[in-house]
Amino acid sequence: MTDILKDIKQIKKDSITVEFFFEQCRNRFKLTKVTTGKIGKKKIITEKDLHRPGLAIAGYVELFSHNRIQILGNTENKYLKKLSKKESARKLKRYFSFEMPCIIFTDKNKPSEEFLAFANEKGIPIFCTMHHTTRFASLISDFLDDQFSPQAAIHSSFVDVYGIGLMFCGKSGIGKSEIALDLVERGHRLVADDIVIVSKKAENVLMGSGTSLVKHFMEIRGLGIIDIKQIFGIRAIRFQKRVEVIVELETWDSSRSYERTGLDTKIVNILDVDVEKINLPIFPGKNITVIAEVIALNYLCKHYGYDAAKVFEKQLAEKIKFNTDFNKPYNSTRYGRSTEYFEHDFE
Repeated sequence: MTDILKDIKQIKKDSITVEFFFEQCRNRFKLTKVTTGKIGKKKIITEKDLHRPGLAIAGYVELFSHNRIQILGNTENKYLKKLSKKESARKLKRYFSFEMPCIIFTDKNKPSEEFLAFANEKGIPIFCTMHHTTRFASLISDFLDDQFSPQAAIHSSFVDVYGIGLMFCGKSGIGKSEIALDLVERGHRLVADDIVIVSKKAENVLMGSGTSLVKHFMEIRGLGIIDIKQIFGIRAIRFQKRVEVIVELETWDSSRSYERTGLDTKIVNILDVDVEKINLPIFPGKNITVIAEVIALNYLCKHYGYDAAKVFEKQLAEKIKFNTDFNKPYNSTRYGRSTEYFEHDFE
């Protein structure tokens, strides 16, 4: 187990309240509440998947996923309108015999008075939106995926350097915040400092962001708390970024051997996602900021198919194979002549 994994605290939400869901989504997705009364505190959402209850309303409830948010679009509404009053009451009574977190009518549809009466009696909130069903389901699924995705809190500083998400880890006081500050001053963007919340968004994607409390504040020892957004402007921050490289800062130890070629790529596993990891020894006078920029640029080169370490290894193998003189000058052209003979120009 690597050092940074010792400080990772995994976070996973088991549920969110319907009240929280409504407050977060009402303006974003243009939701309006049509049922009376307050949303009960016990109304919770425990699954990120949605459910279209067409079959359940029709009477088939053996596989009814009633614990999910219920989405009623044009199909369900047209079906309900074609039912007789007696048949509608019978089907709705069976439908509302199940506990549901909430029901959402899409595409400007609204519940009938009978449907609304059942919902108010059972205390099930009903919301309406003007969005089309497919579009709305996609938006809500993204929101719920964010809420229920596996997360981890990591003590680190996270910076967007040339579009690459570099996360600086290391023991307290080693200089993570100072490196992040120096990178921001050089035009790069701070995502988070001190505590980074990492979320698994897809099979191999980790996204990092700050906490709602810390946001883009930063603690510089000897100075105190500073606000990066206020000092450097909106261009100096990002709210989230993909985690692509972990840079673990270590105090220089002359007895240890460190990576010299870059051929041995280290990997760290966070939330079952492999991320490239670089152990970077530091000592007074070492320009970590420039090295951090080079780490990002080198990662970009490898991403686009050029790996300097492998190219050098191939050239070295060719030199050995053909027993070539390693000290021979580099064969480039200078003023139309090879530099192999440049020294003779002065004879």
